[in-house]
Amino acid sequence: MAFENNVDIDHPIHDVRTEAIKNFEEKGFPSKKDEAWKYTSLNSLRNTDFSIFPKEANALEYKDVKKYFLHEIDTYKIVFIDGIYSSFLSETTHDGVDICLMSSALTKPMYKQVMDVYFNKAASKDESLTSLNTAFSREGAYIYIPKNKMPKKPVEIIHFATGNEASLLLQPRNLIIAEENAELQVIERHQSLTANEVLTNSVTEIFAAKNAIVDYYKVQNDSSKASLIDNTYIQQKDTSVVKVHTFSFGGKLTRNNLNFYQNGQHIDSTMKGVTILGEKQHVDHHTLVHHIEPNCESHQDYKGIYGENATGVFNGKIVVDKIAQKTNAFQQNNNILVSDKATINTKPQLEIFADDVKCSHGCTIGQLDEDALFYLQSRGIPQKEARALMMYAFANNVLESVRIPELKTRINKLIAKKLGVNLGFDL
Repeated sequence: MAFENNVDIDHPIHDVRTEAIKNFEEKGFPSKKDEAWKYTSLNSLRNTDFSIFPKEANALEYKDVKKYFLHEIDTYKIVFIDGIYSSFLSETTHDGVDICLMSSALTKPMYKQVMDVYFNKAASKDESLTSLNTAFSREGAYIYIPKNKMPKKPVEIIHFATGNEASLLLQPRNLIIAEENAELQVIERHQSLTANEVLTNSVTEIFAAKNAIVDYYKVQNDSSKASLIDNTYIQQKDTSVVKVHTFSFGGKLTRNNLNFYQNGQHIDSTMKGVTILGEKQHVDHHTLVHHIEPNCESHQDYKGIYGENATGVFNGKIVVDKIAQKTNAFQQNNNILVSDKATINTKPQLEIFADDVKCSHGCTIGQLDEDALFYLQSRGIPQKEARALMMYAFANNVLESVRIPELKTRINKLIAKKLGVNLGFDL
């Protein structure tokens, strides 16, 4: 079959791939009958004949795609065009750290010891789309930060789709490892440059060892024909800090599966997100934080603004094991509907088996405060700008923890553009 014809049977992880495809064939695509997918249908994607193995990639000039990079600062770059690595647009390194390709890590003997320990160890075997990625992915980013190291600059992972195929399925696979006392900042973006259908089924595994610090930023501002299923699995050890910020501003359908597993004490896990949607766009944030040991914290804060016929979904689960005493877990999802036809389905969940914990969760759904809007208008601010200011203020606290100033400025500008106004102050 296509799988066997396109993936080398002598590949070191061939047995892993074979088991994964069997698992996917058994489970199939998730449907709305599955509780976790109750509000997100993949029927339109299942009925599309996607090309799984693109034969070649278009050449792109940096000047034509510069705006998608964080070009205000210098960064390492791992760039893919139609699933194929672009050495011309990339800047990798092996200077004290490894920032390179997954294909190299999977095939070169020098990486075997690390890959045996980490590859496919955090990713769920119960998620069929994760298994599909394990079976068919051939490329992605490999980032290994040794003990006490920090790259000289942030890392950007960017996937471009150019429309070489009438409909393309991309399945990137990323592995990110921060060893003890290591620190790392990563920015990831999937960007379609075509009006053709594109579906990206991405899997990222992140491992943070003792005292490691990882900041991961997802910028999702794609075209109306691009869909993304993003599966991220994070395992943390003692006193590590991992923060994931997700900025969802566009795309046909976006599903973010974000899973944290706290395998140690005094761990800090942070998930923050800003979603601003219009038209018929659909975004589903599905989070899990599993508190396995005592004295740990987690913080979730997701803000959503939905207009026109947009649909939002938030399903956040916090699990606190019996042994995980002194857990401090916070979860909040706040939403504004600026259209009568917009929809939000939100379901914060707590499963607590310990008795000495501090846990809270909540959600709100509403419209803009008419009294506050009137107050701003009475001070000479036009209604459109007043509404935008209120929505900006609503979402702004999520940006406070962004630690790359240039990225924070970029996201501010994206928010202003999505709101359709000049906010009238320095970003």
